[in-house]
Amino acid sequence: MPLFGSRKKYISLRVPKKELPEGLWTKCPACKEIVFKREIEAANGICPKCAYHFQINWKKRLALLVDEGTFEEWDADMVSRDPLDFTGQSSYISKLDESRKKSGLKEAVVCGTGAIERIPTAVAIMDFAFMGGSMGSVVGEKVTRAIEKGTELTLPVVVVSASGGARMYEGMLSLMQMAKTSAALARHARAGLAYISVLTHPTTAGVMASFASLGDVIIAEPGALIGFAGPRVIRETTREEVPEGFQRSEFVLKHGLVDMIVHRKELKSTIARLLAYMSNSASAPAQNNLL
Repeated sequence: MPLFGSRKKYISLRVPKKELPEGLWTKCPACKEIVFKREIEAANGICPKCAYHFQINWKKRLALLVDEGTFEEWDADMVSRDPLDFTGQSSYISKLDESRKKSGLKEAVVCGTGAIERIPTAVAIMDFAFMGGSMGSVVGEKVTRAIEKGTELTLPVVVVSASGGARMYEGMLSLMQMAKTSAALARHARAGLAYISVLTHPTTAGVMASFASLGDVIIAEPGALIGFAGPRVIRETTREEVPEGFQRSEFVLKHGLVDMIVHRKELKSTIARLLAYMSNSASAPAQNNLL
């Protein structure tokens, strides 16, 4: 008898794993489900599983808020300089160039005038994709000019914020924008004109401590991070644990920092009704079911 028997030959039926193209799917940070990105885009940046609100760029935001074909941009060519000749691991100039290439923007805010359900309005929309929506001299100047132009033209003002705060590369010059934007809003209020502040994820630090928190009505999107310092900084500073849901829209609504939380698909109609109520516009839509 042979010591070793003959080996049987087996045919492998294993099917090679098909490689899926990268970037088609994303994990929702709220429900942890894997979601097809096109579904999120089709829903205007909202998770189809749990209605989590993802960040969206300024163009998408503009299309959702302003009537088609009515937007006219102001100060489109205004760009940041480097007043402090800031250098670190990389220079401020290189950071600006990198952000412009990645975001397609010249700065972190786009301002202009447009109609919101036929109501002429001065609008400023921040985009977190440009250096975290940070507020430097140009962002502060553009927001201030938009407010002042709204005052001059007797228009209501709507500002959509998304920011990590003041831009460290400009030092004190960035902090000065807090006072400048706030002063412009004070003059706007004295003129008896409406200002609505919309807080999206995230709205923090110097922006939150100035124009973002000064609205006649302050609206937040669901689940947005809203506050001055972030939860981690507060936790490390105070050596205490923060409450569950701390600084999220639902938490700050409960504690009176914002007036309402509005789902993205209802944001335009809600703002229009508020503007109609506050400006008593004859051309505005009916004001039924305001809140």
